[in-house]
Amino acid sequence: MRSPRFIVLLALATVITAAPASAVLSPTSIPAAFEELLSKPSLSNPAMVLIDGTSGEVIYEKNPYSQRKPASVMKVFAGAVAIKYLDMQSRFTTNVFSGIEEKTLVIQGSNDPWISLSHSVANKMDRTSLPYLGFNTLTAVKKNNKGSLKGMTILYSNLYSQDVSNLKTFWAKRGFKPVMKAVTSDETLLNASEFIVGDQSPEVFKILDYMMLWSDNNLADRLARLASRAAGNSFNNKGVAEEFEALLVEYGIDSSKLVTKDASGLSKENRITATMMGQLLYQLRKDPKYAPLYDSLPIGGISGTLRSRFLTTAPSAVGLVRAKTGTLNGTVTLAGYVESTDREYVFVTLADDISRGNAASDKARAAIDRILGRIAAPNIPAEISAVPVTP
Repeated sequence: MRSPRFIVLLALATVITAAPASAVLSPTSIPAAFEELLSKPSLSNPAMVLIDGTSGEVIYEKNPYSQRKPASVMKVFAGAVAIKYLDMQSRFTTNVFSGIEEKTLVIQGSNDPWISLSHSVANKMDRTSLPYLGFNTLTAVKKNNKGSLKGMTILYSNLYSQDVSNLKTFWAKRGFKPVMKAVTSDETLLNASEFIVGDQSPEVFKILDYMMLWSDNNLADRLARLASRAAGNSFNNKGVAEEFEALLVEYGIDSSKLVTKDASGLSKENRITATMMGQLLYQLRKDPKYAPLYDSLPIGGISGTLRSRFLTTAPSAVGLVRAKTGTLNGTVTLAGYVESTDREYVFVTLADDISRGNAASDKARAAIDRILGRIAAPNIPAEISAVPVTP
């Protein structure tokens, strides 16, 4: 029987030799090989670009200017504008006060994008807990009104409509049905009296990290709107669209074919081009300010929405691909960075004309994985040992 030590050594040797440099496509051999790989029916004539991450040279392109549905690859825009306009160390707070007027409460929100309906989840992830706010508010109302929950009015500002609805539902189940009245931030400040309870979210960079890692649609839309407002635009999808366009213009990237209907990528009316996204990823990678975006991307075979990818389709690429996934019915996309021995490539693949259904999507993902597997390889410097001199 082989010893555990032998098995460990064998595993390490397998990892190191899984993708020898000689098996990796060189930049000059990539176009012909990719053309053959991308002709597979499972991808149905996709759009793709591959860019040298150092020089910016386009190594390969196919349908580079064709408008395609990005799916959740759109979240790259959302993450970038969040970093650009929001304080990554700041935290969103939600505070409840008794009101100056009798039978009134005041909620001062800050458009916290991550209020949790589960107290246990909130504790685990350091998120604002709706049950914590709700129960403490109920206790204060009963205390101040001799046990009565009737006839209350709540003035609130900077809460999302969904969070207002969740609060109303939470309280209604417990016999509390206040009149909810939206007011301005200034009005909540003027009407607030004694502090009752408050809670806060994690730092913005942690929210961004979760959004990108697990492709959270709600967080993407909300962070993008917060960034739009911080940039001086409107707090809606129109403002988000203007901010996404401005991001491209800032880097001299053609924005004429960008169509933005939301920041999450859920809308099938969103459109980007492979060249547009490739150039944006290249520029963001060069700017140290956007390092949190790179760090938040899922890693192939290891984390987030890529945790199950490459393991069987392209084992040599495990741990070497950082990218944003995207999926809609009939669409599979992937965009990010791949390590290839002594260089890093920026890549974008947009397959938005595949057959509908999970089987077709799985085949498309596998095809994309295998393509990246042809260029993914670790950079393992050769170790040169000094030759001992014989006396």
